[in-house]
Amino acid sequence: MKATNSIIIIGSMLVVFAATFATVLWPTLTIPDKPSRDWRPVHALEQAGREEYIANGCTYCHSQYIRPQDWGLGAERIAKSGDYHNQAPILLGSERTGPDLSQEGGEHPDDWHIAHFINPRVTRPRSLMPRFEYLGMEDVRKLTAYVQGLGAKNADARVAAQKRYGAEALEAWRSGPDNNIVWLHSRVPESWRAMPTESPVTRVSVMRGEKVYQDYCIGCHGPVGDGNGPAAPYLKPTPVNFTILKRHLVDGKYIGGILYYQIMNGITGSAMPYFKKDLESAKIWDVGNFIEYSFINHTDDKYPSVEIPAAYEGEFKVQSPKSKVGGTRP
Repeated sequence: MKATNSIIIIGSMLVVFAATFATVLWPTLTIPDKPSRDWRPVHALEQAGREEYIANGCTYCHSQYIRPQDWGLGAERIAKSGDYHNQAPILLGSERTGPDLSQEGGEHPDDWHIAHFINPRVTRPRSLMPRFEYLGMEDVRKLTAYVQGLGAKNADARVAAQKRYGAEALEAWRSGPDNNIVWLHSRVPESWRAMPTESPVTRVSVMRGEKVYQDYCIGCHGPVGDGNGPAAPYLKPTPVNFTILKRHLVDGKYIGGILYYQIMNGITGSAMPYFKKDLESAKIWDVGNFIEYSFINHTDDKYPSVEIPAAYEGEFKVQSPKSKVGGTRP
């Protein structure tokens, strides 16, 4: 009996030692303690935000370390130990309840992050993240500064681009809604501006697009597409009012390519994010069809320019929408 107890004790100690060696001692001996090429010191405001980030348990849901096997999740680059030089504790984690934030800086402008921290559902309607409005605006701005610094030099370049294009976006927005639409369309390549929808505007397509709109778009653009969603008070420029796009149809008919391009790539400098990592192509066409049909009262009356359509595509499209604002369900 004594021999059995001794074996259990010794075996347990060996397991603990092996685990400690593999997770603590070996990394300490083999991982170089030097900054990566993209590293820079954490600024004072970012450090204050980092302390808020730790205090509010953000690391429990958001990892900050992209491994090679995570490359398919939309990361900008694989994380390196040197990215976190002189940071203690290192907030690596492996939880994926929320997205990885190792390269989050500059993915959105500051106002998007502020709205997101105050109430995540206004920017990401499907988000599980709790509200942090109770922290007060000062601490929310600290958190925003910290998140905008994640990615160091890479993040700085993206933040600079957001600010540069943000100044243009704000000037266009202040020039009036029609001039703003003209500016927005000018940012779309000409080939896309003249492109009709490549997905038939069927009843099913519009219904699928409505679900995508509710999951991703309604918080900013609102339930009737007028740009007055619950996030709008926090955002400048405010979200696009889709109902005025009727006045800006390309050649009087095409709008599908414009919607697709800007949903796919976002509008840098504004709170409109890109969705090419969230939505596959079919869903982007579907939500564009829903916006065209329901808010613009217009559909591109054209099938894809291929001889054999995809197997799921129906033979008949919806009838032209009625003229009243908001349209009707197909």
